Amino acid sequence: MMTFLLAPLLKYLIIIPFVGFAASLFIPARMERFIAWTSLATVGFHLICAWLFIAFWLFPGDFPTYQTTEFSLYESPDYQFFISFYFDKVTTVFLFIGSFLILLVTVYSSYYLHRDNGYKRFFNALLLFYLGYNIVIFSGNFETLFIGWEVLGICSFLLIGFYRDRFLPVKNALKVFTVFRIADMGLLFCIWLSHHLWHENITFIKLTNSEVVQAQIHSHMTISIVISLMILLAAAVKSAQLPFTSWMPRAMEGPTPSSAIFYGSLSVHLGVFLLLRAYPFWEHLTPIVILVAVIGLATSIVATLISRVQSSIKTQIAYSSTAQIGIIFIEVAIGLHDLALFHLAGNAFLRTYQILVSPSVVSYLIREQFYNFIPRLPNDKNRALRKLKYSVYLLSTKEFYLDSFIYFILWNPMKWLGRKLDGIGENTAFNFIAISTFIGVTCIYAKGSIPQSIYYLFPTFFAFVGLLMVIRSFTERRNAQFSWVLMVVYHFWITLAVSFYEESNFIEMAIYLGGVLLSGIIGFAALDRLKTLEGKIDWNDFQGHIYEHPDLALIFFLSCLGLMAFPITPSFLGVDLVFTYIHTEQIDFAIILAISYILLGLSVIRMYSRIFLGPHAKTYHEVPNRSS
Repeated sequence: MMTFLLAPLLKYLIIIPFVGFAASLFIPARMERFIAWTSLATVGFHLICAWLFIAFWLFPGDFPTYQTTEFSLYESPDYQFFISFYFDKVTTVFLFIGSFLILLVTVYSSYYLHRDNGYKRFFNALLLFYLGYNIVIFSGNFETLFIGWEVLGICSFLLIGFYRDRFLPVKNALKVFTVFRIADMGLLFCIWLSHHLWHENITFIKLTNSEVVQAQIHSHMTISIVISLMILLAAAVKSAQLPFTSWMPRAMEGPTPSSAIFYGSLSVHLGVFLLLRAYPFWEHLTPIVILVAVIGLATSIVATLISRVQSSIKTQIAYSSTAQIGIIFIEVAIGLHDLALFHLAGNAFLRTYQILVSPSVVSYLIREQFYNFIPRLPNDKNRALRKLKYSVYLLSTKEFYLDSFIYFILWNPMKWLGRKLDGIGENTAFNFIAISTFIGVTCIYAKGSIPQSIYYLFPTFFAFVGLLMVIRSFTERRNAQFSWVLMVVYHFWITLAVSFYEESNFIEMAIYLGGVLLSGIIGFAALDRLKTLEGKIDWNDFQGHIYEHPDLALIFFLSCLGLMAFPITPSFLGVDLVFTYIHTEQIDFAIILAISYILLGLSVIRMYSRIFLGPHAKTYHEVPNRSS
């Protein structure tokens, strides 16, 4: 009876922050008090509703699990994309922590950011973050979770780059967003392979059926291992585990309240949430369990060493939090989930408190050091031990070269290939696109006369050419409009690649391209208008045009979201549909598509950042120091 009454109410815990966010968009920026009260009313009312819901859920004493399917975004004979919500013990803990801490930070921010130019922007982003957080913790399947995951990613970019007239915040926001795209790729792979493993849009409640899960794992061991690895990849990136730990201190460039709520308490723990939610699946794979524990152990050791040598208090807290999350990974791996949830809650509350009081602590420590500092004399007589300590100290100060490692493995090869393609000019590129498109369309209609072994390779070939276009766009520095057109054309090429499959559907491709084309046209018009006003768009460095053209900046940003398949846009559904066509044996096609998806998001956000954010290019505007 209680399940019948409570389960339909889950969606309202999502609607409340959405209504608050939508209302905050229409409040004028000068009305600080109204903005603060709207935000406080939203999160306060949500806290009351959430805690009442938890109380009624706890009352019977049997702690039931709720799963609801709210509505379908798209249905076909072979595929269904539906929004599903889920509630259990894990959701309860994350909901309790999130509702309390978001209210605390909202109250703190209403005073801390008083008279700041970005007061309205901050609360808009904060409410959007809370919406994404609730979508993640209430998600009943991977597709719903991915929607909230993407919302959190874009909120991270907005809040880290909150001080958008400074060089370092914008640069670090872009760097963190770059790493988060790897987590997005992991979830996309997980969704794609789950469709082929289960032949349906699998819900989390079905994953709790141990007999069915074990039967599928034994029948499809390779696919199961890859799915588990992709889940672990997404979780490790989101929770700043090795080797992705270095993004955590860069994220501290944002305001203190956003650092507390994002990287001290809520967002950074969602990697643990993902592992807990998918645990009924990967617990049956011993190598994955061992790998989760090893990554957690290695991160806790390395992050602890790095935190001990940091000169910035927020960086110390960031690495300390990462070390504790590494221990939580170990607890999850060995099945101590109740302990992991208690540990997670304690870490979240402690780090939020530490970050919020860090400005005061800095002042106190400076005074202590000035008046009471006593240098510690070396007392190690063992020369070998002393050398080892010095070596570890130097490695820790260099953060174990984790940043350089990520660049060397992931981004430097892309930049190298992009420089090789830099000689391809506009005329050459467009001629190649026209000729190749003609050949591709001709091959589709002449399928019967082409050997099947060759025809089977066409999707991968055209997807690879689309990847080259994205890489060429990724490294373009002179002509922003040319780069934008290449990114729009990439989507058409992916559609062309998928059209070689017999099961491809014209309506589904029209949904995909409709959103892309609309975003592409609007974004190109915004760039053209900016070029008319400014005479030239040079994006070798940050230009800061948002100060003189805020409306164009907003329009172009929304176009960027559409082109990168953000969840609020039609192209998001299209990307998910495209992945459903790829067969499991075409892993090369899936990898190419995933890499293209990552680079495309980086290209559009970097273009937005360089053109509209950062210190203003014109000398009559005040230019802050490059380092804060």
